[in-house]
Amino acid sequence: MRRKKPFNAVPFEYHQDLDLNIQTLTNEGQGLGRIRLPDSEPESAGWVVLVPFALPGDRIRARVWRNHKNYSEADLLEVLEPSVDRVEPPCPVFGKCGGCQYQNLSYSKQLEWKRRQVAELLLHLAKIEAEVDPVIRSPEIYGYRSKITPHFERPRPDRELAIGFRAQGSFRGVVDVPRCLLATGAINERLAAVRQEVMRKRETYPRGATLLLRDAREGVTTDPKAIIHEKVGNLTLHFPAGEFFQNNPFILEAFTAHVRDEAVSGGNRFLIDAYCGSGLFCLTAARSFEESTGIEISEPSIRWARENAQANEIGNCSFEVGDAAGIFETVRYPPDETAVVIDPPRKGSTAEFLEQLIGFSPRTVIYVSCNPATQARDLAVLHQGGYAIGRIQPFDLFPQTRHLECVVTLKREG
Repeated sequence: MRRKKPFNAVPFEYHQDLDLNIQTLTNEGQGLGRIRLPDSEPESAGWVVLVPFALPGDRIRARVWRNHKNYSEADLLEVLEPSVDRVEPPCPVFGKCGGCQYQNLSYSKQLEWKRRQVAELLLHLAKIEAEVDPVIRSPEIYGYRSKITPHFERPRPDRELAIGFRAQGSFRGVVDVPRCLLATGAINERLAAVRQEVMRKRETYPRGATLLLRDAREGVTTDPKAIIHEKVGNLTLHFPAGEFFQNNPFILEAFTAHVRDEAVSGGNRFLIDAYCGSGLFCLTAARSFEESTGIEISEPSIRWARENAQANEIGNCSFEVGDAAGIFETVRYPPDETAVVIDPPRKGSTAEFLEQLIGFSPRTVIYVSCNPATQARDLAVLHQGGYAIGRIQPFDLFPQTRHLECVVTLKREG
């Protein structure tokens, strides 16, 4: 049996209570405070303590549960003096469910902190000091999610079945969520019936399961293979309900329009969407270019992208299955008149891809990311490869959470 690691009692004992002032938020959505240790140097800023759900301006009492080499983690016990930006969270399971971090922070301050965090990550991870535009707010700050995937663990006869989302700070354990305030009203109406059906058939789930509820033009579906339709501006896109697609439809038109406008700026005539999926950016921008090409390593995604181009009568947009080892080899556009949009997964782009992108040398690169930390890492590589950082525009696709999408425009120098 693997032994549990002993608790490191330096600098604090296990479950030692601390009173501290919260100074800032980390990009993970945790409050950060500092405490001067008795034996610290006079110029020391203090030992860092991270506390989920604590806000800048709070004075709190926290209980330490882990000490690392240069910081500690603690649970919030009590807010002694609240920040002026603290609000009452409307969700009854906020603080237990791991889905939201900022329901207790006013929405205007959520946007301010997200903008600041993008700037800080660029400075600390990429050594790039740049102006970050104010975050574009979501038209809806609750009831905006068009897709949720609640889950449950193996049903046991000796306990109630919890159907919901992971508990805060845990890879195990599920918080029961009968109603998610981030999901659309239609999803919550269907969720009640789905939960009842799971409860009725609980014996048929020997390992638990993950559910799907997707709100589209057809209504709410729970079948990941069902073909659904989403409208973005003047386009109607269709794809399987279980496939990835941005799940805040209220902001998608403004989001894709910004990507399009940045890509066409400077007179670019050609567009390449290098992680095109089912064609969102390529199709919404195609009519602004003479020609556009979407590249994707997934053949099913390319098939849906081609069908979406045909259904929307977009004749100047082609889609190709790209080989990761030579993703730009089939592209014949002149780099001096070409913009490349990249929207990689959360882990960011690979070094191999960035090397190929720099080698292709398009005039403009539009980097879209849901993870500003890996985006900053990749921007450092592109900057060293001859690209200057232009506009940095965050979009709040995920209100009440620490997540956001950030669109960075890069121009080839020289």
